[in-house]
Amino acid sequence: MQVVIFGKVLKEKDHEFVLEVFNVLHEQGATVFVYEPYLKQLREALNISYSLGTFQEYLDFKMRKIDFVISLGGDGTILAATTLVKDSGVPILGINLGRLGFLASIEKHDIKQAIKLLSENRFNIEERTMLYLESNLPLFGDKPFALNDCTLLKRDTSSMIIVHVFINGAYLSSYWADGIIISTPTGSTGYSLSCGGPIIFPNSGNLVITPVAPHNLNVRPIVISDTSVVSFEIEGRAENFLCTLDSRFETITAEHQLAVRKCDFNTKLVQLDGRSFLRTIREKLNWGYDQRN
Repeated sequence: MQVVIFGKVLKEKDHEFVLEVFNVLHEQGATVFVYEPYLKQLREALNISYSLGTFQEYLDFKMRKIDFVISLGGDGTILAATTLVKDSGVPILGINLGRLGFLASIEKHDIKQAIKLLSENRFNIEERTMLYLESNLPLFGDKPFALNDCTLLKRDTSSMIIVHVFINGAYLSSYWADGIIISTPTGSTGYSLSCGGPIIFPNSGNLVITPVAPHNLNVRPIVISDTSVVSFEIEGRAENFLCTLDSRFETITAEHQLAVRKCDFNTKLVQLDGRSFLRTIREKLNWGYDQRN
């Protein structure tokens, strides 16, 4: 088994858990490569005696046969990992060192069991829909895709914006709001949910359009087919607006012509035996939990 360890920031409180990941992988006889910026932090903070390889960029997937990417962090770390994995098809396993952890569903106390299940091939692969952003002006370089969502937002404390939305070229509505979210089923438990959007099952074949603080109270989130192309025209008193793909953002203007569609490739997430989307949302959202009992 050959794995890549991906992380962004190594926090002192996580040292023992990160070290456990490497120790268990070593016990299982895995060949381990570490994302180079993260490896520098590891070498400064942890005493890892055995050999670790270096992994630098997407092209390294072409040079080596990598079985899994193990993400150490929260959901944001998995979102960052997708920009490294791209269309390589390498599955991602998320170990939650953050807070809520919808995507990074393996908790700290389950590390040993999780890696053992991984080495024994006791898992399923979930295909998660991605979004692809098209623009008449360059945006987001060679990574114009997102696992969670694409948003158009006002900047700072400026007044609300107007986003004219079209589905497959047909006019839908003009949203007077702080912004608008186009979410995948995966992203339905993220920003969209906090703005009143519905929870969508991962394989439902849908996208969600959710307004952010709309001025009209009768405006509600809309669920559409993921075969749709959603395009936008944006205007407001300010000259600049924000466009985001997951946790990445760029400044745009009214000159940008934007469209969002389903990406040509998916992200693969490892789902270990005993884990499911139903169990995750039930535990993370405390469904069925009553403090009185």
